[in-house]
Amino acid sequence: MSFFLDPEVTMSNKLMEMIYIFIGLMVVYTAVKNLRDKENPSRIGTFAFWFILGIVLAFGRWMPSAVSGALVLLMCVPAILHKVKKGKTDPPSKADTQKAYEAIGMKIFIPALSIGVFAVGAALTTNILGFSALNGVAIGVFVAGGFLFAFDRKNTPVMLLNDSERMLSTVGPLSMLPMLLACLGAVFTAAGVGDVVASLVERIIPAGNVNVGIVVYALGMMLFTMIMGNAFAAITVMTVGIGAPFVLAYGANPVVVGMLALTCGFCGTLCTPMAANFNTVPVALLNMKKQFGVIKNQVPIAIVMIIIQIIMMIMLK
Repeated sequence: MSFFLDPEVTMSNKLMEMIYIFIGLMVVYTAVKNLRDKENPSRIGTFAFWFILGIVLAFGRWMPSAVSGALVLLMCVPAILHKVKKGKTDPPSKADTQKAYEAIGMKIFIPALSIGVFAVGAALTTNILGFSALNGVAIGVFVAGGFLFAFDRKNTPVMLLNDSERMLSTVGPLSMLPMLLACLGAVFTAAGVGDVVASLVERIIPAGNVNVGIVVYALGMMLFTMIMGNAFAAITVMTVGIGAPFVLAYGANPVVVGMLALTCGFCGTLCTPMAANFNTVPVALLNMKKQFGVIKNQVPIAIVMIIIQIIMMIMLK
């Protein structure tokens, strides 16, 4: 309780820790439900994966780093051995879905819209209320749940909990990929990968040629995002290695360059299975036959957009 009573800890951080505890307990519920599911072909492995993940999410702040690291490694074992399986699920039938739509109609978009509204609202009032955009997303999720309760009495907390478990079980171990990629970005930065990239790029980019620097920076953001699966992780490494010494150092506008560099990274997001929440999770949720079907349809758009971003960066620098 000392963390939540500490006046030095912001209300934003306290709220997010409560959200992480809630998410962790929900993941533990997923573990227990699969352990009790006799139709799950790998009950023990599935339980171990979700239980460890839930404990790390809920109580990781208060565990020693070595313990958290050991648990993450242990959690990866059943995933690597393909022992994390989906058990019995009871998805709504097409008739039930149609009936629910006829009863609710277009109001079904209100819960999803409320998440975005609260996220933007929290971001715009951070200096006043002290909440972050991430706090707003979390609050918006609970508000969305309230709307769902109001729309249909069948939408009980237990139903939402079971549907959350069904989604997690469908996605499987891929659900931890965004967290691992975020950690990877921090590791790469701490390891000095940006400095290594800078030493390699200085042999290619002519000194003082900002336009060539911009092209290499933009393409580097796209390619490194494809490797890491996360543009926010890639931009720290690429900015240290290319952006700062070969673009910003020669007078380019940091606001314009930084903003467009991030969107160049997003072009890479469209082209990689490492961006699991965008390109792999939908395949699992929709039971698509083509594993890379989402990516194949996004690659042409990504190519067009990276060209446009480079042109804009050169023109507005």
